[in-house]
Amino acid sequence: MTGRTAAIVLAGGRSSRFGRDKLAEPIHGRPMLDHVIERVRTVADDIVVVGPRSALPDLRPDIDVVDDDRPFEGPLAGVSAGLRALDPGVEAVLVVGGDMPTLVGDVLRILADGLARHEAAVLADDGGPRPLPMAVRRSAAAPAAERLLADGERRLRALLEQLDVEVIAPSVWNSADPAGGTLRDVDVPEDLPDEA
Repeated sequence: MTGRTAAIVLAGGRSSRFGRDKLAEPIHGRPMLDHVIERVRTVADDIVVVGPRSALPDLRPDIDVVDDDRPFEGPLAGVSAGLRALDPGVEAVLVVGGDMPTLVGDVLRILADGLARHEAAVLADDGGPRPLPMAVRRSAAAPAAERLLADGERRLRALLEQLDVEVIAPSVWNSADPAGGTLRDVDVPEDLPDEA
């Protein structure tokens, strides 16, 4: 798929399992959220962070922040808010969690490349397809997300069930990320990268 690529960083969770604001948790002296943004910046031209503006660590001025209009209602609501905030001319959109500081840019490129043939792309591991990170075509995902939210749905997997999805096998993406860091998220302090 040609043209600009955007990224939505979901940053609206409560960090309840972590016990404190995990997105502000320092890794090499910088907040975890900064590391996520740095990783997606290698692939995305535009970045939108969706979450409560007042609770987010300070971000660079070129990062758009969108207050989730349905706070704490799940990741699907955050994706929908992010898709509405993007330039309508952007079709390829990566969606990542703000708690995924070990994303690998080359794997995100593989995901985005999946949009040349499908409406969405996700990575699989030994347990099967994972909902994050994902790549979606904005024109297909935005209306599907709105319909699902109107029906009371909040799960990201529900969005994937509405789209034509390419599931990218580990044999395709592991060479770019042998340690599997792209699929790691931080739920509890023990999940922090060793170098934190």
